[in-house]
Amino acid sequence: MKFTLSWLKKHLDTNASIDEIADAMVRIGLEVEEIENPADRLSAITVGYVKQAEKHPDADKLKVCKVDTKDGELQIVCGAPNAREGIRVAFAPVGTYIAGLDVTLSKAKIRGVESLGMMCSARELELGEDHDGIMELPEAAVGTPLADVLGLDDPVIDFEVTPNRPDTNGVDGVARDLAAAGLGTLISPVPETVEGSFAQPIPVEIDDREACPAFGSRLIRGVKNVPSPDWLQEQLRAIGSRPINALADITNYVSYDRARPLHVYDAAKLTGTVRARMGKKGESFLALDGKTYEVDETMCVIADDKAVLGLGGVMGGEESGCTDETTDVLIESALFDPLITARTGRKTGILSDARYRFERGVDPQSVQLGLDLATQLILEICGGEPSEIALAGEIPDTAREIEFPTSEVARLTGLDVSDSEKERILCALGFEVSRGGTWTVTPPSYRPDIEGKADLVEEIARIHGLDNLPTDELPPLSAADRHAPAILPQRERKARETMSGAGYHEAVTWAFCDAPFAEMFGGKDAPKLSNPISSDLGQMRPGALPNLLLAMGRNAARGARHVRLFELGGGYQGDRPEDQRSVVSAIAWGAAPSGWQGEKSAPDVFTAKSLAISVLQAAGVNTDNLMTLTDAPDHYHPGRKARLGLGPKVTLAHFGEVHPSVLEALDVPGPVAAMEVFLDQIPAPKGKTASGRPPLNASQLMPVRRDFAFVLPEETPAEKLLKAVRGAEKQLLTDVRLFDVYRGKGIGEGEKSLALEVTLQPREKTLTDEEIDAISARIVAQAEKTGAKLRG
Repeated sequence: MKFTLSWLKKHLDTNASIDEIADAMVRIGLEVEEIENPADRLSAITVGYVKQAEKHPDADKLKVCKVDTKDGELQIVCGAPNAREGIRVAFAPVGTYIAGLDVTLSKAKIRGVESLGMMCSARELELGEDHDGIMELPEAAVGTPLADVLGLDDPVIDFEVTPNRPDTNGVDGVARDLAAAGLGTLISPVPETVEGSFAQPIPVEIDDREACPAFGSRLIRGVKNVPSPDWLQEQLRAIGSRPINALADITNYVSYDRARPLHVYDAAKLTGTVRARMGKKGESFLALDGKTYEVDETMCVIADDKAVLGLGGVMGGEESGCTDETTDVLIESALFDPLITARTGRKTGILSDARYRFERGVDPQSVQLGLDLATQLILEICGGEPSEIALAGEIPDTAREIEFPTSEVARLTGLDVSDSEKERILCALGFEVSRGGTWTVTPPSYRPDIEGKADLVEEIARIHGLDNLPTDELPPLSAADRHAPAILPQRERKARETMSGAGYHEAVTWAFCDAPFAEMFGGKDAPKLSNPISSDLGQMRPGALPNLLLAMGRNAARGARHVRLFELGGGYQGDRPEDQRSVVSAIAWGAAPSGWQGEKSAPDVFTAKSLAISVLQAAGVNTDNLMTLTDAPDHYHPGRKARLGLGPKVTLAHFGEVHPSVLEALDVPGPVAAMEVFLDQIPAPKGKTASGRPPLNASQLMPVRRDFAFVLPEETPAEKLLKAVRGAEKQLLTDVRLFDVYRGKGIGEGEKSLALEVTLQPREKTLTDEEIDAISARIVAQAEKTGAKLRG
């Protein structure tokens, strides 16, 4: 929402500066996004005087001008047809950026003649569409800033309208808030009631009272649809709205001025009765934006006996629009259902000022006000004779009373506000107050967001000043609290470091997902949202995997060849607090370079397992003691999934390849390796120093590495062999790594060969060959207990 300072002062009598106004708006909850002053971008443009203008010696359409400027007399080559002696011009010196041309001026030679600046047109300075010649300015001293001459020192404020404050979609609503905050006096003029001289002759009916509760109309005949006066064009242009003609500009002005959208029809183009009804399949209309839109049964349309005239609350049609030839005009001031309007806007993709306001809610009592104000402006600018006002349907009764114990202000906010100040604030905002032991407060019709006493407290608090809220120090932490860092944040930090070190990018996605996706990932009982921000974000996510997969799909659709993402966040399995989990989720898709030679490897179940083990090790888990179980959730590929646990009941991680049917449902490519580590399921460390870094236990002696290849039955898990080998030597054996799996020639059917690298780390002395051979023999003996035999 944008408005100029001069526009605001039509509703607010104030001497406050633009900075004071912006600060006050922020304090009372109207978030200012930007302040732009046209004078700032025109600061380099000043008045020049053309002393002499002669024909260019080498070009028929160019003139060489001698121009008095703030920098003295300068020579300027100009091609404008109206460049001549004796006129005052908008002069731009060398180094000035000309926005309309997107160039920065420099010294130039034009057909051999030096030119030191530019005399500008209105379009070149983005002050209008006129480009037929340079601007001719009124009498003013040479060097006077152009903004001063044209009266352009009128800052524009752009602020964000929150969905619960539809009244601030009009300048008068902003002025009301500022006046209540003590920044001036509200002077919003109430439009005069214009009496009609004849009955409104065009019948208007409503077929669907839900979609359109009320439709006010008035005919004005004998109008002249002239260009708008300068003040109106300047106000609209300042906020980025293009002036069209007087009738269209007046409706746009009223929409911004009073948050009251209107529409005007050329009465000569209407046939029979004008109706507000639901659309019919197969209907279409040409809208004012030049596009044709299909209509269906969910949309509210305005139609006559011949055709659809427009979408109610969204946009009117071209066929019934007003032109320069329009002489009789029908004004529409109606109410439209916010939900139906929003749904129609989403289906059609139309973004209009009317839709923006109607889907947030328009003051039902503004039907009459909108007609009166529009009539007053049309008669003033276009002339004509008005009819009486006709009303189809009826204005909804929004009156409601709220019982308000004034002690609630102190109870909920801690603010000490006197009863007289509370009453002043509420009355200044348009509320009616009946005082007593418990006050009775009636909100105005333009404040649909006020539903209870807490809302009244909020109004008093924001106007009184949230910066006046009392402050208090938090109670001091005990010594134990200060020196014992929480375990979970430590684990989260280490998990992030591990994932980043493995080449994964951290993502932050919604804590919600689509209900079918939640069920697909085991979150059937995850909490559902009563007021979701979007229809496809209606349920708390069971984990981050569905959102990470969708993010991966978007990257793949934009040309990414491999994606590595992780997220650390909550997973929600049910409504109870204990159903929330702290999960590290990760996905890997696409072959990515790995190893020092840069060879590419596609992620698989082992990629996911290795990553899960790395995260668990970083979190302080002794992964040698973990069990690998194959009953991981169904969103993983059967046969390519598992879980890691401390026994069958305590699960620390899931890993595997994502099931193809899940990838198909999410419409993302595969295969995808994924893992989930549940940090809050890891048991707390034992001992006083367990949460700190363990002491360094490095040896000064070189480690010894030996490779073993064992043949064992195909069905024997590799983990069983690894655990057996690790148990062969407790003191010196520090690592056992599986580096090769072989099936084929030389290996019997139903068997496989696993190659292990064993690391021995001597502590006190170098190991002899005999000691190494003895340990090797124990390793082979342990392996044979699993059914393995040393490969010959």
